[in-house]
Order: sequence, then C-alpha cells, then structure tokens
Amino acid sequence: MAPQLVVHTVVSRMFSQNAFVVSLENQNDCVVVDPGFEADAIQQCLSRHQLTPKAILNTHGHADHIAGNEFLKRCWPDCPLVIGANDADKLGDPDANLSSQFGIALSSPPADHLVHDGEVYAAAGLELEVLEIPGHSKGHVVYVWKGGDPWIVLSGDVLFQGSIGRTDFPDGDARQLMSSIRGKLFSMPADTKILPGHGPSTTVSLEKELNPFVGDRAFDVS
Repeated sequence: MAPQLVVHTVVSRMFSQNAFVVSLENQNDCVVVDPGFEADAIQQCLSRHQLTPKAILNTHGHADHIAGNEFLKRCWPDCPLVIGANDADKLGDPDANLSSQFGIALSSPPADHLVHDGEVYAAAGLELEVLEIPGHSKGHVVYVWKGGDPWIVLSGDVLFQGSIGRTDFPDGDARQLMSSIRGKLFSMPADTKILPGHGPSTTVSLEKELNPFVGDRAFDVS
C-alpha cells in the first residue's frame, strides 16, 4: 500500500496565506512549507501533532511566505531553510520580498540549501520534485510529491482555484507564468491535487477545464 501523506494547514490571517505542515502517516518528522506571519500557530500545530520539522521549504521569497522563517530557525536551528536558487536574494531584502511596502522591513535568515528545476529534495522521508515555475516571481518553485495517489503539488502562488498568481510585481511575467503552468502542471495526472498558498485546494483537471486564465477555455471568446 502506498504511504499516505498527512497535511495540516495553518492559515495566517494577514493575507489569508496557507502554510503547510506535511508528513507521512505515522511519522514524527515533517517539513514546513511557506511559514507565514503566524509562526506561533505553526509551532502549536507541530506540538499538537508531536511533529519535528526536518526542513523549512519556501516556494518563493515574498514576505507572506517567509515571515515565519526566523521564528522556526530560532526554535530548530539545525533545520535547513530551502528556497529556489533564483529567489534566494529576496530573503534578506525587504524591498525585494515586498515587506517594505507594508512598513515591516522583514528579513529572513539566509537559505541553507538552494534548489533547482528537476531536483528531488528529500527530508522527513519525503521525496519532493522541484519544478521552477517563474512568473509570479523570478525564482518561484513548486514541490511535487509523487509517492502516492494522487500526486500532491505544494504550489505557492502559481495556481489557485479559479485563478493564478499576480504578475504585476517587479520580476513578474504573465506569459511566463501561464506557459509554465500549462507545460509543467497541466501535464500531470488529472487528479493531481494542488495545495496553493492562498485559498482552497483544487485539482489539475478542474483548473485545466475551468480556470479562466489558463484553462482550456481561457481564450474562448465565442
């Protein structure tokens, strides 16, 4: 029997951002994906489920997805901080990570490991394929778990239920984002589950059929 993935979602009230605590069933190790502004709630989730983080994974370097990095690194200093190579510069730069726009001037600890397209990152018994999907930010990555059925994509701000990530930031690119979604995500099995950085989960089949930006009918003007 294929292992079961257990996902706990912690929603930060600021920006309604989803952080995910991900582990294999009956395992005490986990990874934390995109810790946001309420890192204390993530810590409470870890304690409640008796989980120990073995990696902090950032899909990209915007403030709402990295705000909890420092807190978690302080609690678990040996836990590696992981981000796509092309977004690593945002971690310590309040202008680049957009926090300065909100008067916060947030800075994260530097990355311990930089991931690249096609790499498989292993932690907590999980093997996660890394795919670069730029467009929302230049170095945005998603993490794909193919160890069970369905596949799971931790998609950050790439693809949402009925929408896509914003592309009006300094390093955004709408064409690049839409092309990457179609080429890399929509080629996955139809029942692949998408866990986005904001809002509810969805599937490849639903977004391919109905998403008004990148779905099959996106350019249907009839």
